[in-house]
Amino acid sequence: MSLALATLIYEWRRYLAAIIALALSGMMVLAFTGLFSGIIHSVLATTERSPADIFILPPNVDSMANSNPTLPARIEPLIYLNPDVVDVESIEGNGGMWINVPKPGEKQVQTFVQIFGVDTSPGSVTLPTDYTEQDRIALTEPGAVAVDATALTSLGVKLGDPAAMNGKTVWVRVILHNYQSAQGPIIAASRDTLRMLNMLSPAGQTGPLMVRIRDPARAALVRDQLNGIAHGAYKAWTRKEFNEANENAVMSQQIIGLLLGFAVFLAILIGIGITSQTLRGAILSNIREFASFRALGVSMGSLRLIVMELSFWVGVAGLLAAIAFSELISLLASGIGLPIVLRAPTMIWVCVMLMVISVASGAMAMGILKKSQPADLLR
Repeated sequence: MSLALATLIYEWRRYLAAIIALALSGMMVLAFTGLFSGIIHSVLATTERSPADIFILPPNVDSMANSNPTLPARIEPLIYLNPDVVDVESIEGNGGMWINVPKPGEKQVQTFVQIFGVDTSPGSVTLPTDYTEQDRIALTEPGAVAVDATALTSLGVKLGDPAAMNGKTVWVRVILHNYQSAQGPIIAASRDTLRMLNMLSPAGQTGPLMVRIRDPARAALVRDQLNGIAHGAYKAWTRKEFNEANENAVMSQQIIGLLLGFAVFLAILIGIGITSQTLRGAILSNIREFASFRALGVSMGSLRLIVMELSFWVGVAGLLAAIAFSELISLLASGIGLPIVLRAPTMIWVCVMLMVISVASGAMAMGILKKSQPADLLR
């Protein structure tokens, strides 16, 4: 075990403030990016968890976020011309006012909800893969809807309760999990129920198309084939491209970019400020030990390497704590309906950022080694 690591383990209390500062800095960035990613992925969970291999959008639309992805209905039969295509269905969705039917002593809830339509036929391309057979059968009932468990309180209902939408009565027949949204409750219903609520696309129009092919491994090839015959009428995306485009669209919004930039700036400021001062104080408290090393002939360069290695191990401890804190925050947030998605690329970027902060803080604290004069040992 190296001297720097042994020092950190033995005198961990001296370096705890630096480790916590790095952990909080990393957690701040991960929480912000994870929350924004979670919002879009929860809103589009119904499509992302479908068995679709390819998505069809209008040629001038780059994502489902803040856009009008309506297509002409004539596009759907054109997709079937490809021999690899086995199923094509449209994404149907709309928004409306939800009004519960309160029991005596309860309050009436009126709130705006987003509703997605699913085809309840067995194996439908629009039916999310995490729906059970019981869920599918329950949604075949006209007026039946599915609600995420975290939205029950905000909607003022429980399983089996009625509610009103567009002047029609709907019934909560299915309780979903992991479909929560920070933007507002999301419910799902069959196409028949959407038709009853007058929420299907107008005649001659259709929503974005979900396509299933015989061999999912050929998705990229089929995408290129579909785009090759589109002639500007539509654009095909693979599942991965579709999901990434939706996430990037949210992240590129100006207000979100400003918030993320501010979070990163604040994280760096806090990390460098506290970590460098903590390392400086810890080195100063051990200045006589460093003076002893110099008296034994250890060069100043070797002492600087010890400080840099010490800052490296502080960074490692800090990033491990940051990941642990972020996972805990994610679990707590999901319990109250705030979806947080932690991506590996983002976590790697944050780890690199924390290590750079830690090493930079160590470099800033090395100046205190000038006080490690062997003559001070005689005082």
